[in-house]
Amino acid sequence: MKLFRCQVCGQVLHFENTACLRCGHTIGYLPGLDEMVAVEPDGPSWYAAAPADAPDLAPGPTRWRFCRNWEMSACNWMLPAEDGQEYCAACQHNQIVPDLSTPENHARWQKLEAAKRRLIYTLRHLGLPTPTPVDGHPEPLVFRFLEDRPDASERILTGHADGVVTIALTEADDSTREQMRTDMNEAYRTLLGHFRHEVGHYYWDLLVRDGGAIGPFREIFGDESFDYGEALQRHYQTGAPPDWALGHVSAYATMHPWEDWAETWAHYLHMVDTLETAAAFGMQIDPGIDDGELATEVDFDPYRVLGVRRLLRAWLPLTVALNAMNRSMGMADIYPFALPEPVQQKLAFVHGLVLAARQGGTR
Repeated sequence: MKLFRCQVCGQVLHFENTACLRCGHTIGYLPGLDEMVAVEPDGPSWYAAAPADAPDLAPGPTRWRFCRNWEMSACNWMLPAEDGQEYCAACQHNQIVPDLSTPENHARWQKLEAAKRRLIYTLRHLGLPTPTPVDGHPEPLVFRFLEDRPDASERILTGHADGVVTIALTEADDSTREQMRTDMNEAYRTLLGHFRHEVGHYYWDLLVRDGGAIGPFREIFGDESFDYGEALQRHYQTGAPPDWALGHVSAYATMHPWEDWAETWAHYLHMVDTLETAAAFGMQIDPGIDDGELATEVDFDPYRVLGVRRLLRAWLPLTVALNAMNRSMGMADIYPFALPEPVQQKLAFVHGLVLAARQGGTR
């Protein structure tokens, strides 16, 4: 994620900001312009505030309004005032949200929305199709945020089916999610990670199944046609093979080629988003080791890189440095994964399909 700046006072803004901490202006994100903008009200709409060094500058003709979910403190995206939609480009993907009558559900939903907006930001910057239900696409991307029944008669499972991504509301509870991570012996479990993984299944449908890439996919990930239910049951009964780390990014990726793809996809999104952040901060890693393997300068736009090797040359040293920083604070590794050559080849496959989609190679 890149950094933004308030056009009124120059204060650095982050993607989640709703107000400038220096000048106090309300802040909104304009997805079409990819800018965070300080705005002032004009009746039911808003216009860009004038910079401090030009206070008499007349407001421009463009007017925006906030997404309807802004009223619930759950979104900071804006859309043109004349747009007929109530919801922004991110919230139009929502199909079901939880019962918001309780403060607990409201707080958890806000966390889900924050993670979802970061996901949509990344997908849009990659140039991937993000169809909504109103677009007429046969398989739009939609989200359902569901809660377990109070009597525990139904437990919601996070997953994907036919363009519908379901996220269990309990995943937004930090202590519950951490307990699940421990119980399932996972190295990593976050809300954003769930979104990135589950949307990977959606893009398997669009880029692989519908993109004519089944053959190349099977050469790298294996034959996905064997029974998924049996594979799931076997995985939870016997676990991953002892040598799973030689060819997979996680133990769960060994369960089925679809899960291998989704795990690889999620890590690809981890890379591009984190590398954009590193570039925004001008990060340079140089520990002074002669072989240079731990040195890098993140001085490029990861969304515009043509070869995945360029991403990996920056990503691997960066993660080593980030892990070392976390350990210095007494915390677990921020990126507890390794990327052996077979995984790097899978990442290259993902990268190639993303580039093809950006260039119009898929519907």
